[in-house]
Amino acid sequence: MRFKYLDKEIFRLSIPNILSNITIPLLGSIDLAIVGHLEKESYIGAIALGSMIFNFIYWAFGFLRMGTSGISAQAYGEKNSLRQQKILFQGLFLSLSIAITLILLQFPINTIAFLLISGSAEVEQLASQYFYIRIWAAPATLSLYVFYGWFLGMQNAKYPMIISISGNIINLLANLFFVYAIGLKSDGVAWGTVVAQYFSFFMATFFLYKKFPTHFHPKIKLKALLIKKEILNFLKINRDILIRTLCIIAVFTFFTSASAAESSRILAVNTLLLQFFMFFSYFEDGFGYAAEALIGRFTGQKNKDYYYKAIKKLFLWGFIISLLFSVIYALFSNSILFLFTDKKDIVEAAHPFLFYVVAVPLLSFASFIWDGIYI
Repeated sequence: MRFKYLDKEIFRLSIPNILSNITIPLLGSIDLAIVGHLEKESYIGAIALGSMIFNFIYWAFGFLRMGTSGISAQAYGEKNSLRQQKILFQGLFLSLSIAITLILLQFPINTIAFLLISGSAEVEQLASQYFYIRIWAAPATLSLYVFYGWFLGMQNAKYPMIISISGNIINLLANLFFVYAIGLKSDGVAWGTVVAQYFSFFMATFFLYKKFPTHFHPKIKLKALLIKKEILNFLKINRDILIRTLCIIAVFTFFTSASAAESSRILAVNTLLLQFFMFFSYFEDGFGYAAEALIGRFTGQKNKDYYYKAIKKLFLWGFIISLLFSVIYALFSNSILFLFTDKKDIVEAAHPFLFYVVAVPLLSFASFIWDGIYI
């Protein structure tokens, strides 16, 4: 009976993350639906290639969120307020430094990206325009990684949920405005993302001031935040997370690049099919995030009993979610495809691969749970 509250804690942390996470694939799918109903297939390809470049960039720096959540959860378990503050502001300093570097190097990054991936001349041109607009959201995007990780480590999943859902609603409205009202096509989707990311950044700053006023006005001097040894240690902790992330990026990069090399049709089909995996992954990640917060907290508290019991419960709920998704995909995959596009030939071209869409949730759910535990 003493472990019964763990189910409540898992859902208290996972449900807000699931609700915020699901808006991400929903928004991505809506973006595809917006450009998918325009006159050219090349707009779908442009969003696919442009998004792939940013997935490569931002996923590579995903340690800003994951590393921050793990060590801040331990600081929470230790009840070490000073360490909590230092983790937050060191993370923000690092995220802004990386973002400024990305903006300064945007032209060589774009050039190298299109040496590694290929598409039709029109798709590459549109994707390049998309990149040069969206890169200006980097400071807000990377800082949000730190905010989300830190809030989660502090056992607060509510604020990231509010920020993410609000930001994605703004993103959707901005996309519709820029694409249809102004007629910017795929460029409009990029501008909508920039507007939404800065809106979310200011929301995160507001919540930090509201909930953690002593952390917003830290007594830590700048010199204490920039201790070389601590920053290097932060990077060392996240080294393996970076390697793990680069492996995932390599798979998705190859998948999209190889699709683009085949044809715009194959690129469009595989982009739509990947949405099935993204929907599932953001649900399952909710339990992975709960694992980060709870396992980090129990580690900081040195509470082995709750540590091991939490792992068992996380795996149980992770399996249930994966089974539910496999059933839904088996029954409704064709209908879901028609939500993404009204082009019947693209949907028909996707049919031979729907078996894999059904199988993936059951085959992969454990990796999401272990990911959160080890982080």
